[in-house]
Amino acid sequence: MALPLPLDGLAAIVTGAGRGLGRAEALELARLGAAVVVNDYGQPGRDGSGEASVGPAEEVAAQIRAAGGTALVHTGDVSDFQQARELVELAVDTFGKLDVVVNNAGILRDRMVFSMAEEEWDAVLRVHLKGHFNTTRFAAAHWRERSKAAGGPVYGRIVNTSSEAFLAGSAGQPNYAAAKGGIVGLTTSCALALAKYGVTANAICPRARTRMTEDVFAGFEQPADGLDPLAPEHVAPLVGYLASPAAARINGQLLVVHGGMVAVVERPRVQAKFDSKQDAFSYDELDAVLTPHYADRPPGETFAAAEVLGLRRAER
Repeated sequence: MALPLPLDGLAAIVTGAGRGLGRAEALELARLGAAVVVNDYGQPGRDGSGEASVGPAEEVAAQIRAAGGTALVHTGDVSDFQQARELVELAVDTFGKLDVVVNNAGILRDRMVFSMAEEEWDAVLRVHLKGHFNTTRFAAAHWRERSKAAGGPVYGRIVNTSSEAFLAGSAGQPNYAAAKGGIVGLTTSCALALAKYGVTANAICPRARTRMTEDVFAGFEQPADGLDPLAPEHVAPLVGYLASPAAARINGQLLVVHGGMVAVVERPRVQAKFDSKQDAFSYDELDAVLTPHYADRPPGETFAAAEVLGLRRAER
């Protein structure tokens, strides 16, 4: 007799699931036993341009069904409040509940901060950060109502997608880095607010070769044989695990994942502390304590960049 799969009986939503990371994540959740709503707006451009299409989402859903799984298609725009509501309602109406939300949908509008247009800023924040909020808002309301009806905790998992652009900065992506930083804040806030209902919320910083990162990894060619170290399939197992009952104690965490590596990121810690010898700091006193503290730091290096570079050195 076959053993039950980790996600048997669970219903999941994966946004941006028509391509890249979202596709790999949707397939993994289905492989682990979940019924999956495959959401993708279907625009061909990574900047959110082009006509919306059911094609990418339907192709992934068809692959899930062909493997014996259950999948629905939703082609709404998660950055639209009402369409995100309809996405959650589709899962609940079809499966009787919603258990897992994987927020992955995003676009790029890369530009240096001094030349970025207002619309380029707004579009990226809208799809990434507001899109994460929209689906989470309606899923959270569903779990809260279920918890009240049950008189105790229910099952809920949120897996959000941040980025190392938030950790280390990204000179040509101030909108993207800001959105990904906001997603971490949203995640930790939701982890605190929803824990009493049985819901966990975690964020991942994936590194993978996708349509979104084709420029970033242009110099890293895919191997002729074997799995590409930058394949999205390296990321998907962690998402499946975080969606599972086994991850019940993991909440409010940020994890970097790629190429067979998972790193748990600590919350920021105080590096140094200085106390004024007077009622308040003067300029001269601050100059006397802070300037020497940063004297050995190379010009332009940031705290976050140094930490992430340290992580990368440890990987080698």
